[in-house]
Amino acid sequence: MNPILARLGFRADDRVVIIHADDLGMCQATLPAVAELFDAGLVSSAATMVPCSWFPAVAEYARATPSADIGVHTTLTSEWDAYRWGPLSTRDPASGLLDDEGYLHRTTPAVQAQANPAAVAAELNAQLDRALASGIDVTHIDSHMGAAFAPHFLPAYLAAAARARVPPLVPRLSEERMREQGMPEEMIAFARQAIPQLEGQGVVMADHLVGMPLDQHEDRVETAKHLLGSLPPGLSYFIIHPAIDTPELRAIASDWRARVADYQAFCSVELRAWVREQGIQVIGWRPIRDALRSGWM
Repeated sequence: MNPILARLGFRADDRVVIIHADDLGMCQATLPAVAELFDAGLVSSAATMVPCSWFPAVAEYARATPSADIGVHTTLTSEWDAYRWGPLSTRDPASGLLDDEGYLHRTTPAVQAQANPAAVAAELNAQLDRALASGIDVTHIDSHMGAAFAPHFLPAYLAAAARARVPPLVPRLSEERMREQGMPEEMIAFARQAIPQLEGQGVVMADHLVGMPLDQHEDRVETAKHLLGSLPPGLSYFIIHPAIDTPELRAIASDWRARVADYQAFCSVELRAWVREQGIQVIGWRPIRDALRSGWM
């Protein structure tokens, strides 16, 4: 049984899930969507992209809504064509954090190949410090596009979380799942060795990592039911990318339909009732963080 679930009083056969809204503050359309989803009660956490233009509005919302479970979506990439952002900590090309246009790299392989680990550490800490200084009661950190999960970046990612006394998202993925996701053999070999060590050190592990697909938007409630219903016992991290439909979102994101469909589906009374009927237990990051801070782990 996952140790953190035992500490929180769950049983070995309980299906426990964090329903998580990614990319908060990436653009304006994410803010009203996440705020409404928190009010609706099914989404239990979100994570904000601190380098993005709408982060100050996220901080304002977080200060006004202290119950909101918000973490830092540590951001080392800037993937869109017409809308870009750069690092907080440096503009030095020698850091390896910048592409030829002066923004963060567009892809995870690019930043993992070119960025200096010390520069990555500085950037992760700068983003976390900015969130804390802005009044966000940070509940966790995770990684945009998985960029921080490279073997040479992971120590800095874990150290930033430890310094702030917040849990980092670390998924316990099988080798089969990692290969399905196209991870290189180097990463798979590293995970095989590192995951048992990290769990032995008390790092909270997500047993299952699942996300709503961004390449299709039809039948979103039924897709969510299928994915949630397929979750085995343990702690699952279920990722959605909600946003309301705006001209800005359409101009930025080619997958805007799926993001709007996530917002609509997870606001639905039907899906909320179905999750309750299935006995799936939804929690946020805050009780996990508070358990860690209490010295349980």
